[in-house]
Amino acid sequence: MRLARRLWCTLASVRHDYVRCFVISVGFHTDRPCVLARKSARTVARSGFNRWEEEKREDGVKWTYLEHKGPVFAPAYDPLPANVKFEYDGREMRLSEGAEEVAGFYARMLDHDYTSKPAFNENFFKDWRKTMTQSERERIKDLSKCNFRPMAAHFAQLAEQNRNRTKEQKAALKAENEQLMKEYGICVIDGHKEKIGNFKIEPPGLFRGRGEHPKMGLVKRRVMPEDVIINCSKDSKIPVAPPGHRWKEVRHDNTVSWLASWTENVQGQVKYIMLNPSSKLKGEKDWQKYETARRLLKHIDYIRDTYRDEWKSKEMRIRQRAVAMYFIDKLALRAGNEKDDDQADTVGCCSLRVEHIELHKELNGKENVVVFDFLGKDSIRYYNEVEVEKRVFKNLELFKENKKAGDDLFDRLNTSVLNDYLRNLMEGLTAKVFRTFNASFTLQKQLEELTDPNSSVPEKLLAYNRANRAVAILCNHQRAVPKTHEKSMGNLKEKIRVKREQVDQCQKELKDLKKSNVRDASAKDKKTKQLERLKEQLKKLELQETDRDENKTIALGTSKLNYLDPRISVAWCKKFGVPIEKIFNKTQRDKFRWAIDMADETYVF
Repeated sequence: MRLARRLWCTLASVRHDYVRCFVISVGFHTDRPCVLARKSARTVARSGFNRWEEEKREDGVKWTYLEHKGPVFAPAYDPLPANVKFEYDGREMRLSEGAEEVAGFYARMLDHDYTSKPAFNENFFKDWRKTMTQSERERIKDLSKCNFRPMAAHFAQLAEQNRNRTKEQKAALKAENEQLMKEYGICVIDGHKEKIGNFKIEPPGLFRGRGEHPKMGLVKRRVMPEDVIINCSKDSKIPVAPPGHRWKEVRHDNTVSWLASWTENVQGQVKYIMLNPSSKLKGEKDWQKYETARRLLKHIDYIRDTYRDEWKSKEMRIRQRAVAMYFIDKLALRAGNEKDDDQADTVGCCSLRVEHIELHKELNGKENVVVFDFLGKDSIRYYNEVEVEKRVFKNLELFKENKKAGDDLFDRLNTSVLNDYLRNLMEGLTAKVFRTFNASFTLQKQLEELTDPNSSVPEKLLAYNRANRAVAILCNHQRAVPKTHEKSMGNLKEKIRVKREQVDQCQKELKDLKKSNVRDASAKDKKTKQLERLKEQLKKLELQETDRDENKTIALGTSKLNYLDPRISVAWCKKFGVPIEKIFNKTQRDKFRWAIDMADETYVF
């Protein structure tokens, strides 16, 4: 029995300190804490074996049993009080419920930059009129004559009331949300309870988009149960649709991990309710993504030699593919896909047009310079002046010959063709993998160069953020300067000013103590320690100031969540004594639990 018990405990999950040990063959059964299991679990965690690597399926099956309660829908529209008026052309007007709800979407955004954009206003007005009654359409014909101010003031008052909730109100709201989470935020998958990521369906509103999106201002309509496809196992308890409604469809597809889906009306994109990022399925997917990128390291030299040779190919399609691969590898460009006319005009490498690049044999002291200028994902401008190899420059001149500005640069290449070719070079390789590989590889190299093992934790954090920023610049993860940046920097500068005064005052007091005839050494020691503490605090504040200013236009979170192997950060934290909480917040720690369990200080990407 002892032997059987030991064997079982060795296989215990690293995620459970308390295990229920069953050994059927000897009829052993216990519910009490298993000390041996805890010891074995820690040993197993150090060796890298954990739940993220268990029970790999090769047949595409994600689960055998899945049960959940379905999504939570946005609450029904609550009409405005009678005293809140809408005015058209100077006269009060009571809107129908549908028109009033959509008008409220606009009123909430009245002081936002979007409502000053002609495209936003034009799209909104067109969609708003669709919700009006015939008589409302006949009367409301000019958006500029609409007065949404009373509605906007009402919503601002509600927001202020919400911010000033009493402790009792906050506690009641928290309890309500916790109850909702218990009922709808948990699913059962293969005998285990897992958190659901986004069990609440987004409420209706106005579409914003990024940059100058052509559909900004259109109405995102309310999602109803009749729009939703439910996915669960056949033998589970099927989620019950809200009273008076039914689901669009109930599926039992165990080759996908989503629990519910629907198609949103503005861009026609399929939206999903998925498992929480901390779930086993999500963790496995993340782990596999970074393992694929890691495998690329073994093939990258051969791939680079191959596409360099292909720059001289007699076939134009091969030359185009080789130059595109060079850009995807060197510049971490996205592959790009064809867009419909009603989508934002964003491009990637394969969909670049002649107008998106300029060629300069000499520019700013550099030779063979390519100037990229186009809108990338989320309509974020990509501008880069890149010195390229001479053969690449000559090929680009060739690709542009006899083409107009709107013609495709790589007219014999698309993303599908490129990815099919890449999969022949390495199993699982696509254009996306280069971006993950180069981002993670850059982070590791930057951390090696920038980290001083003898520096303080704040200095190490500055080094980490600088390494992360190098990746964000590579991946073009830009952001607008936050509206609160100037204010927060002002507050920080004031703290620094006050702290410097405290340091100066303490230095003066210590100097006076040393000049005096006081023989009490403890007083001098106490003042010396106080000065050291104040100097350390000042240094920490100054490092924060540098860090915030350097990162004001760079979004560090995107690469950290999606492109950087989290095991690099975990290993760095363990090697240099930096608390993991300083790098990953709670949500990120949950998402990357597999990496925290798996990686030690010796991990190398």
